[in-house]
Amino acid sequence: MTCPYLEYRRQDDTHEFDHKRPYCAAAESFCSPMKADVCNDRHEFDHTTDCELYSAQEAELPPELSPEPSE
Repeated sequence: MTCPYLEYRRQDDTHEFDHKRPYCAAAESFCSPMKADVCNDRHEFDHTTDCELYSAQEAELPPELSPEPSE
C-alpha cells in the first residue's frame, strides 16, 4: 500500500518541473526518489514503520480519522 501522503506533482507554490516528482503532503514539500521508495513500500520498506513523517502526521490525527491497524 502506498503512503496516503505521497503525491506526484509538476509544481508547488515555488517550483515547477517538466515532469511529475514525488511530493510529501505531510512535509508539504517535494521529496527525493529514494524517500518515495519508502512511501511506496519498495525494497522491504513500510511507510507506517520506516517513515518518521508518516508517524508524526498520524499521531496528530483524531482517533476517529486514524486508519485501522493492518494485520
